Parts: sequence; C-alpha cells; structure tokens
Amino acid sequence: MHALSDRITDRSARIAIIGLGYVGLPLATAFARAGFRTIGVEVDQGKIDSIVAGRSYIPDVPDGDVAPHVQSGRLTATSDYDVLREIDAVFICVPTPYDAQRAPDLSYIRTASEGIRPRLSQGQLIVLQSTTYPGTTEEVVRPVLEESGLEAGVDFYLAFSPERIDPGNKQWSAYNTPKVVGGVTPECTQLAADLLRQMGALVHTVSSPRAAELTKLLENTFRAVNIALVNELALLTERMGIDFWEVVEAAKTKPFGFMPFYPGAGVGGHCIPVDPYYLSWKAREYDYYTEFIELAGEVNQAMPYHVVDLVCQALSLRGKPLCDARVLVLGVAFKPGIDDARNSPAERVIELLLSRGARVRYHDPYVPHFWVGGDVFRREKLALESVPLTKAEIAAADCVVIVTGHRCLDYGLVVEHADLVVDTCNVTAAALGREDPSDAELQLKIVRLGAPLPC
Repeated sequence: MHALSDRITDRSARIAIIGLGYVGLPLATAFARAGFRTIGVEVDQGKIDSIVAGRSYIPDVPDGDVAPHVQSGRLTATSDYDVLREIDAVFICVPTPYDAQRAPDLSYIRTASEGIRPRLSQGQLIVLQSTTYPGTTEEVVRPVLEESGLEAGVDFYLAFSPERIDPGNKQWSAYNTPKVVGGVTPECTQLAADLLRQMGALVHTVSSPRAAELTKLLENTFRAVNIALVNELALLTERMGIDFWEVVEAAKTKPFGFMPFYPGAGVGGHCIPVDPYYLSWKAREYDYYTEFIELAGEVNQAMPYHVVDLVCQALSLRGKPLCDARVLVLGVAFKPGIDDARNSPAERVIELLLSRGARVRYHDPYVPHFWVGGDVFRREKLALESVPLTKAEIAAADCVVIVTGHRCLDYGLVVEHADLVVDTCNVTAAALGREDPSDAELQLKIVRLGAPLPC
C-alpha cells in the first residue's frame, strides 16, 4: 500500500481509464490535468484517433482540455489491454444499459474485468465507476479479477466510486463534483479516496462498495420519482384548466422545503431511465418489490404517448388527422444543449407518430443523425437526418413538436411561421408573452404540455 500511496502523493502513479465515453474522457482529462500520466483503453478506433490527434468528441470536453495533455505525453489512448501491465490504477467507465426486459446488462463490465484479469498485478488499484446495482463490485468484478490468483484487499485494491457526470452542466464537472468511494477494505477505500482527491474535488468515503453503488442509484431514482410526480400533475392540470408551469414558478419562491422539477415528453439519458430499474431488479432478490419506483417508471414511460395524443388533439381542433400529417420534431437529444440522444423520449415520440401514419422530419443542431425503430413499433431501424430549421421547413409542417428545448433555437421564428406548435417543455412561453398576452391568434396556435388546451 505504501508504494502506491507514495506514487499517488507525488503524482507519479500511472492511470488507465477503460471506456472513453461521456464518463471516461472527462475523468481522463481531469487526471491528466492533475499531472498524472493517463491512458485510455477504448474499443472505438475513431475515439482513439481523436484523442491521439488532440481532439475531443464530447461537447463538455473542449479540445483545449485534450490537446495540451496529449502534446505533453500525459494523455493518450489505445485499444491494447496490455498497457495495463504497467499501470498503477485502473478505472472502469463502461456503459451499463438494460435489456429488453429491463434487466441489468453487465456485459461491458464483465468484458472490462476479463481484460484486466490476465494483466492484474500486485498492488494495483481497480475502481469501478459504471452505474450499477449494489453488489456488482463484490459479486461480479471481484470474482473475475480473483481468478488471476490474486486476492482483493490483500494483493490488489478494489473499490467503487460512482460517476456523477451531468452532460451540459457548466458549473459542475469531473474536476469539482464531490466524489463518493467505498472499497472492499478500509485500505482500498483510503487509496481510492487519496487518488480521487488529487483532482481537487471533495471525497466522501462510505463503508463499502455496496453503499457507494446504492448512493448513485438513490441520486437518480430521486430525480426519476420527482419527474414522474410533476409529469402526473401536468396531466391533471391540463384537465383542470390550470397552467402547471405557472404553478411551478410560484412554488419555487418558497426558500425551503421545495426543489423544482419540470414535466416533459419523458426521461432520457444513460441514468434516469435506467438506474431505477437496476435497483428494482436487485430488490427482487430480497423478496422486495419497489412499487413506488415502478410506478414512477410507468408514469414517465407514458409521457411520449401523451405527447402524441396532444398532437392528435391539436390537429383535430384544426380539422386535420394525424395520418399523413407533416410533423416537424425539434430536439432529439435527451436534454438541452448536448449531443447525447441515448434513451431520448424523442425516439418513442417519433416512433409513435410514424406508427400512426404521420410524415416526420426533425431538427437538432447537436444530433445530425438519429435512429428510431427496431422494436414493436417499427421492426426495422430507420435512419433520420436533421433538416435545416428554415422558415419554409417550419411553414411546411402541419405541426411542430418541441421535444427538447435547445436554448440556441429561435422559438420566435418557430412561433411566427408555424401553423401549429406542441410545446412539451415550455420554451415558447416568452414568445407567448406570458406577462401580457395580447395576440389571441398566437395563443391559439400553441399547445403546451401541462397547460389548458387553447379554445
């Protein structure tokens, strides 16, 4: 332990990051910036080529955070797991999706662990960062690594530290977001915490990997449940003739005991739609059923269906059927300001529109290509390309549906030239002139989720 501790303190320890995606690349650049020689192990040759050329492929990581470290030799990338033989600490940052039955898919974690096993050496530190259910580090990763003949906590160090990346967040990044870490022994926890502190962020230690794993699931389940609550209330306020957005703004004025969440077309990304199901799946092992979490998932999954129903209603009020209607979808990334479209509710919205006969086009300045289908709604995968957001494109649509409210889009232009707008995220509020609504025609052409239908 002392040898690795000394190398961490003087920053001579060599770091490897397995998986250079939205989690791994920011972590790699953070360690390189802290002065550590860092190497990424990645199966995607395109990502490797970008790093070697000093270019980033993730908006949250500018080229300026990559190129200087590549030039100095502190950061590089490869597909060769053999580099791990010369590494002091390995971080596993691979995807953890779920399968069609919403059971955890740990194949990437197992593959990474199997890649480490024949290169595992005495005194190495292995830290799992991929979001997963409580027990993965000790029940999945540890047995694979110990097949090498080395014992965790004795011959090598093993810990879990959840990733806390929030794509598009300009304030909190891998550099300054507090870390949580739990090791299989106190020594494992201490070494992992000491290394993570070198990046400059606060580190909170917990008693075990299981506690650290559950910490991440609690954070994301909290968000999923609260989003479901406001989604359900938005459906209610539509029937009650109340503007839910106005209600949220009013509730936000309370300086304690309230945290604002907002309704929308559903939930997306690599965490919120997935992590609660990891917890529900694991809970069944203990004969426990997380009904509250399951209910929240049902509410959030139903939102794309409600959005398409809103489109149907809005078109019907104008005497137009959805079948053969021209629909322009704005925003397919899972949140504003990013290029990540994983699990985006826009996918289901588009699939449902297509299944009901609509002719769909989309615009997203961050996502030039988008794939939908491959499930019960469309057996074949369909590749779509983003179209330019022009006056002619807007005017040609029977309905414009705003799914993701990218702040860079000109919603004034959209409202001016669209015949009908269905707004799921309230970005047209400014165009509506909420403080002093004076244009009756403008009010009639915009349908907002969570607000009364215009009469």
